Amino acid sequence: MHCQSNKPLFPFSRMKIIFGILICFFYVSVQGQDLEPRAYANVPKGINVLALGYGFISGNVLTDPALPIKDFKLSTHSIGINYIRSFGIAKKLARVQVSLPFADMQGQLIQNGEQITGSRTGMADMRIRLGVNLTGSPALDRKDFRQYQQKAIFGVSLVTSVPTGRYFEDKAINLGSNRWAFKPEIGISRRFTHIYTEAYFGTWFYTNNTEYLTNKELKQEPTVTFQAHASYYFKNQMWVGLNTNWYKVGETRIDGIPSKTINDWRIGATFSAPISKAQSLRLQFHTGLMSNLGLNYDSITFAYQYVFF
Repeated sequence: MHCQSNKPLFPFSRMKIIFGILICFFYVSVQGQDLEPRAYANVPKGINVLALGYGFISGNVLTDPALPIKDFKLSTHSIGINYIRSFGIAKKLARVQVSLPFADMQGQLIQNGEQITGSRTGMADMRIRLGVNLTGSPALDRKDFRQYQQKAIFGVSLVTSVPTGRYFEDKAINLGSNRWAFKPEIGISRRFTHIYTEAYFGTWFYTNNTEYLTNKELKQEPTVTFQAHASYYFKNQMWVGLNTNWYKVGETRIDGIPSKTINDWRIGATFSAPISKAQSLRLQFHTGLMSNLGLNYDSITFAYQYVFF
């Protein structure tokens, strides 16, 4: 971060490593807290969805009480472009989703009684999701799709985090992670007239970052995630939903210095309203209920969505 103080932000190498672990907690936590309803929903094949969204995350990062740091706060404004395409694989419904985020992050902390601020602006890591509904939603064109009565859906997917984000080797705080991450996931969903229920279970696996703080190696154990959604659909295709997720972040080590694990539980709500046959707006908010390390942050997103064939 670009400090307004003339003093170095991290004067001791061990302190810098421990601080880096805490920062890694925050970003892995943000990555693990995905709350994405309708990831396995039944849709016709050949559909395209283009979405433009704005997101804001703000919160506190709990630091080690042994460090001379307090009131460490981060806030991030982001703009994301998402594209989804559905198609058929062996008569099964499949979809691919690509997300390209651009972010502006601001941070501040008090170190040894002195306030220090900084910022980062640029691309964040791209995400690609490839999923297949194995049962309950065959790949149907629009005509046949209208006549199909959805059953319970069981699907699988692979989410890949691509290290496209802006990264500085000598900085502890970055928009990009400088490593690949992969999340295999299973999902189930079921619609009951006006109510749609979903549950997903997945695990993030990470490659090592061998250029952390210039010449150190960051290793991350897998992060286990679970999320569930319940949505109510109105006749005009407007819907509201309740969302929750739990995740456990595995141990992080930087040059052998270990961390604790994080258990975190979050809840949220989603509201989606159509503005035309092919267009809709969606608002989502979520916040933390429990965290054993005190990561306390809120998130809000607003998106415009356009559907076409």
